[in-house]
Amino acid sequence: MTTTISNEKAPDTGESKTLELPVGEPRSSVRGHCLWAQKKVPIDAPLRPLAYDRMFPDLPPFRADEDFLRALGRVGGVCDCGRSEDSPESLGDTAAGWPIFGQFVAHDITADRSVLRSRTNTSDLRNARSPQLNLECLYGDGPVGHPFLFQWNDPAKFLLSPGGADLQRNAEGIALIGDPRNDSHTLVSQMHLAMLKAHNTFVDEARLAGTPNDRVFDEAARQLRRHYQWIILNEFLPTLVGQRLTEQVLQKGPKWFRLEHGVFIPLEFANAAYRYGHSQIRHRYQLSASTEPVPLFPNLLGFRPVMPEHKIDWRLFFDTNGTLPAQRSKKIDGKLVRELIDLPAALTGEVQIEDYHSLAVRDLQRGQGVGLPSGEAVARHIGVDPISAEQVGIASVGWQGETPLWYYILREAAICAGGDRLGAVGGRIVAEVLVGLVDADATSYRRSDPKWRPRKTLSELLAC
Repeated sequence: MTTTISNEKAPDTGESKTLELPVGEPRSSVRGHCLWAQKKVPIDAPLRPLAYDRMFPDLPPFRADEDFLRALGRVGGVCDCGRSEDSPESLGDTAAGWPIFGQFVAHDITADRSVLRSRTNTSDLRNARSPQLNLECLYGDGPVGHPFLFQWNDPAKFLLSPGGADLQRNAEGIALIGDPRNDSHTLVSQMHLAMLKAHNTFVDEARLAGTPNDRVFDEAARQLRRHYQWIILNEFLPTLVGQRLTEQVLQKGPKWFRLEHGVFIPLEFANAAYRYGHSQIRHRYQLSASTEPVPLFPNLLGFRPVMPEHKIDWRLFFDTNGTLPAQRSKKIDGKLVRELIDLPAALTGEVQIEDYHSLAVRDLQRGQGVGLPSGEAVARHIGVDPISAEQVGIASVGWQGETPLWYYILREAAICAGGDRLGAVGGRIVAEVLVGLVDADATSYRRSDPKWRPRKTLSELLAC
């Protein structure tokens, strides 16, 4: 089977010239965009270096033997839930699309390209994303700075593949987009595609409203960014942390995420709390009514053209009025499906330590490498009773100490919220950071136009 992929722009049509490339077959050499450390300065890095920092700078770092971390996260370890099928007992009440949206948001505000290390000098870490919920991963440097993202004869609009069923791609099948990580698997690449189409729809609407042609791109981008920020704070966040905590932080502002000295991404957020979604990935996903459920890897591995049968019907991922309930996400419980415990080399690159194919091991190693505190220490600091060692449940690997923050947050969600949403520690970190980033942005809808309200929900944007 072959498919057409984009190669270069055709000035007469604004679409892509095409060539034939086999689909559904991984190439023999695939560059790992997601977890593979890069040796060169990334082309999508911001113009100035942006540092990470700590949300709880006074707490001591958690330390454990690396053998313990690997035993916890490797194939057959505590975090491995194997290859068992999705069941009512393993699934929560969150629609399956929300963790994918959460990954898209993560790629918009964080990009740590550093090598995985046992000890990391955090002052040397640089975030290749600006700490703003501004769709930088979508727009890049815009039509002037990144013209290859946009149509030749209508640079206010993004360039899509012929027919619009996939991202535009180069001659080797690699997506030409603002963040290569958004092509790591079909679900996130189709989410990125849907956002491109939503922008193009706002372009059409701006023109119908009589917006001057030299202002159309800016108006469409402004509308999409405002909808995106609204969705994060009013649809996504209540699903993830609960309505009560969401309203509390929206009304009173962050308590622990302090920005007196500038906006930053907390390490506790990037390397622990916001990695909650790894535990929500299902064993299998049904992409449309006419297809059978398939695992994320290897079936939906990215960095290649999307097969026609993998076009996503987002009604199966988000609850929509007038349709049957969507698929549900796996519960947040501290366990990851085998496809994430044994990642393909296309994502990790070649590794000297076999356990580094495990996303759980990588999450644990990242947290210890940057010196994150234990989950119990954060709980006590914010005035919450920690869950017990028995509830954490890692004594089976011979560990009697406190808990890595990432794993604690997952177990806290399972114990305190039935795995359906984050608990007090994880929820507090995520809610304060997302609200804080929006409120720190002078161009956000909450700062520049507090009475603004969206015309479309996320489900409606995805249907554009």
